[in-house]
Amino acid sequence: MSAPGFRPWSLRELAGELAAGATTPTAALARARDRVAATDQRLRAWVVPPAPPGSGAVPGSGPLGGVPLGVKDIIDVAGLPTRCGSSLRADAAPAGSDAAVVRAWRAAGAVAVGKTATTEFAYFSPGPTANPAALGRTPGGSSSGSAAAVAAGQVPLALGSQTAGSVTRPASFCGVAALVLSHGRIPVDGVTGLSPSLDSHGVFAARTADLALAFAALTGEPDAAARPPRLLFWEPPAVAPAMRDALRSARDRLGAAGAVVEDLPEPRRIDALTAAHPVVMAAEAAVERAAELARADELSAPLAELLRRGAATSAEDLRAARAVVDEGRDRIGSLLASCDAIIGPAAPGPAPEGLAATGDPVLSRPWQALGLPALTVPGLASPDGLPLGVQLIGSVRGETALLGTGRWVESALDGG
Repeated sequence: MSAPGFRPWSLRELAGELAAGATTPTAALARARDRVAATDQRLRAWVVPPAPPGSGAVPGSGPLGGVPLGVKDIIDVAGLPTRCGSSLRADAAPAGSDAAVVRAWRAAGAVAVGKTATTEFAYFSPGPTANPAALGRTPGGSSSGSAAAVAAGQVPLALGSQTAGSVTRPASFCGVAALVLSHGRIPVDGVTGLSPSLDSHGVFAARTADLALAFAALTGEPDAAARPPRLLFWEPPAVAPAMRDALRSARDRLGAAGAVVEDLPEPRRIDALTAAHPVVMAAEAAVERAAELARADELSAPLAELLRRGAATSAEDLRAARAVVDEGRDRIGSLLASCDAIIGPAAPGPAPEGLAATGDPVLSRPWQALGLPALTVPGLASPDGLPLGVQLIGSVRGETALLGTGRWVESALDGG
């Protein structure tokens, strides 16, 4: 079941080679094209693959100068269509300009080389992408193509988006690192979203250190020191035995390495946020995707159901859900002010078998409702070798500090 020969491409190694002149931006782009050509028949991670030489990809000149970047196909890239994984967009014209997030990564030097597969309008109906860690299992969703492209070494960096668990879960399933940015950290102009108060940008890389390098290049913020952190431990009931055992083992190892790990107080408060999130998401999606709601019979069943449910949500129910989120923002914010991060499972367990579904985003819903940055740290595994990830939750706009904590956690879990 495990797919041989798939190994992520280290951004730090590539950046070092580019800085030392050991490789060139042109060679890096050629490597991405060649890797996609050699592997994507099995993975189907791309809907617009990297173009052949001479077709217009221009090496960047910023800190990431020449680094190939995959872009989830709900995000506009100038000259490429944005089809959103939907037959309704099959004839979409090429975008006239880049999304704001693509412009930001281009300014850092990354080169947008193609579009990666997404579930339909970034909801549950899966695309064709397989999981490089186990080809018969889902890569998760909705950022399925970006997670798989990084896990397979096709590109060292890829963009996703998260409204529920669309970055965190695929990273855990595919065995890579991922960062969900604070809500609003970068504008969502040029992104076909679902829920304005929930939609956030995300990015995938092989390891947490790669994400730290990328985020520093994106923002100009220097890396934070990696030191033993104070963590609040969250063990929700909705986890498989393999994840529960791995999580408890990770807690022991982090404590032995010098972290202070304490139980998250009042975990039942998280349940209220988990329940409020889908109410807000559905109601906002029915408005945001009103044109698609009018053609619901042409949509996948999960998306049509979401939009119809959202349209039927009462104003009273929506107000009540938003009140829960507001109260949770104050409470969780005060907890995060007293620690470095909340740590918990990134997904309920290993990637489920088959490609007909993308897994459950339940463990990301409460944090996404609050708009907090979330970091998936890879390195754990089930007894049969399937990837498992932990997620670290940080304070709003605290991505740099969160990445420093994540680098320490990843090193401790590796035994380093």
